[in-house]
Formats: sequence, C-alpha cells, structure tokens
Amino acid sequence: MFFKNAIVYRLTAAIVSNMTDKLAEKPFISCGSQEFSRVGWVPPSDLFEEPHRSLAGVTLICLQKEEKILPPAVVRQELDAKVKLIESEQARKVYRKEKDQLKDEIVMDLLPRAFSKISKTYALILGSEWVIVDATSHKRAEELLSHLRSLLGSLPVILPDVQHSPSAVMSQWLEHPESRPTGIQLLDESELRDSALEAGVIRCKGQDLESEEITQHLEAGKRVTKLAIEWQETLSFVLTDDLKVNRIRLTDQLQEKIDQDGSDMAVDRFDTELTQMKLEFDRLIPAILAAFGGAAERA
Repeated sequence: MFFKNAIVYRLTAAIVSNMTDKLAEKPFISCGSQEFSRVGWVPPSDLFEEPHRSLAGVTLICLQKEEKILPPAVVRQELDAKVKLIESEQARKVYRKEKDQLKDEIVMDLLPRAFSKISKTYALILGSEWVIVDATSHKRAEELLSHLRSLLGSLPVILPDVQHSPSAVMSQWLEHPESRPTGIQLLDESELRDSALEAGVIRCKGQDLESEEITQHLEAGKRVTKLAIEWQETLSFVLTDDLKVNRIRLTDQLQEKIDQDGSDMAVDRFDTELTQMKLEFDRLIPAILAAFGGAAERA
C-alpha cells in the first residue's frame, strides 16, 4: 500500500511511550445503539492482528472511525410530523423548547436503525524524525494525532516551516524553468490565486503550464498555490503552498521495481511496499524542504 496523500509533521523529540503496547489498549469497538460515533486503532491491513506494522525504522498505524448517518432531512420530516400531530390532537402550539426536546427523542429513536460510515486514517512514523498522515486536510490529520497524543500522553510534533514562500518559489518554477530543482518535471495541472482578490482563482488542468496564457496570469500578480509535478521519475503528486502532498501516484518505473522486488506472499509484498514507501519519503521530505530554502527554525 502507498499513501495517496501526505501531511508531514516533524517530531521535536523521541516518542518515549511504548506505542505498540499502547495501541492495543484502545482497539476499535463498534458504536453502541445510542452512540453517534466511535474511534479506535485497527491493524493497518487484514493480513495482521496487531494494531501496527513495524519494520526497521518505520511503523504504520491506522485509526478507524465509525459515524452514524442520520440525514437532517429525515429528522426534520419526523419532527414536522410529530409537531403536527401534537398540535392537531391537543389544539395547542408547540414552541421551540419542546421542539428541541422532541428532536432529541427522535434522534435517539432513529440511531439504532441508522446506517454507519466507516473511515480509516493511516499514519507512518519514520524513526524519530517524521510522522506522515495520509489525509487531504489538516483537520483529519490532527484528529489522528489528537487520539495518538491522548493515548501516549504526549506527541511532540510540529508542522515543518521553510525559509522561502512555497507559493513564490513554485511561481518562479513556471516563469523560469531553469530555477527548478533537478528531478522536478511539471505536469499539466496548477492552481493560481490572486493575493489581492479572494475570489481570483484560476484552476488549470490539461494545460501547458509554460504557455503564454499562464505567464500572463503570473505577470498579472497571481501566484501558484497548487502544482502537479513528477519527482525523480518515481512519484507524481500535487504540491500545495502549505506543503501538503496530494494525489500521490507511483510512476510506471517505480511500480515495476516494486513488482520485481515483491514476493507472491501477501505479507512479504506488503512489507516490500511499506519499505519502499519509507525509502521514498526519506528522500522526498528533505527534497521538498530544500526546494524552498530548507527548514526554518522556529523561535
């Protein structure tokens, strides 16, 4: 398995708790009949029973969340019907406080019959340096980190900062191809924003990013906030101005290498892919930071 997205956090100190034992203390348990949601740790693959997979220098974990789905329209429909019945039978007006109470009763009545939505969020811990969460938003990544922090007692992580503005640097890559770091090749997708106008957004897909049209937008003051690139002929992804790495895909060359190195045994193949993912992130994270002037020390 290879992450589709990556939000990277820097460990500022080593994790001192025995994480593998701690994870087993809070396994995922399904919602009870009157519960809206539950979270807990599950094995990162059906191949394993332990709530983690650890190899040399890397640990993969997975947080599972179950949420009961109660469409607001259904609750509103039930409430409207109940209010009408009371007003008709008792010839009186139902006011807001009573409506709120009725709504709570309806929700509790519907919960045992509600559908459940299951979601999983994965995280990769690389030695004592990085925690990488497979998520598209910081909110979802922080949810996993919050539960891990609660489990361990502390989790000393910060988002990395860089010396130069990623938006300005990526804009420079479009305007001056010679400024691109070795190994970076532009693809055909980008997002440009006007810093002066919140609504001033240009989204390009299937577009030559070195065309005159794109250059004109840059000259008009827009700056790159998302850029699709291929890196070192191994990975392609969309890099954002807040250093998120989205829509990661393996190039054909890397996929062929994994296929050649992998075994027909499912566990061995999983471990091969996990090891390769560690190797790629070990190279990619420093390269991204270096592309923007290196890591900035926080005061």
